[in-house]
Amino acid sequence: MSDHEQNNIEEPTAAEETDDRLLRLAADFENYKKRAAREREQYIALANERIVKDLLPILDDLERALASAEQHEEAQLEEGVRLVHRSLASLLERNGLTQIGTAGKFDPHVHEALLSQPAEEKESGDVVDVIQKGYKIGDRVVRPARVIVAE
Repeated sequence: MSDHEQNNIEEPTAAEETDDRLLRLAADFENYKKRAAREREQYIALANERIVKDLLPILDDLERALASAEQHEEAQLEEGVRLVHRSLASLLERNGLTQIGTAGKFDPHVHEALLSQPAEEKESGDVVDVIQKGYKIGDRVVRPARVIVAE
């Protein structure tokens, strides 16, 4: 190559190199975001598959209880429903579900007050009755306990 031809080949400027690096970095980041979203979807699908697989035996128990109900076998129906309840409660417990305690004072973080009423045996702010049980997984409230509170 002659000196003249070498002078026509331009070296990339610092600004062009920076632009190129930034474009590559942006593309890498977009690829990372897409990969992370795919992995998140896979984790969710896997978790859903696991819980559904664990629920299938409970569905079978419920179908057996319903078949007993059609035959008017009340004792078997009651036992079938109890079996389904125990199975479902056990499955949820194994997956970290715990019942929210309702003894003592009303806690707005885990309780939802539906009513307040006078109660002679309880102090003001105490939980008098539970309308619907509350549950949490770890420290996260899934559903607050719905309660009646003493005035």
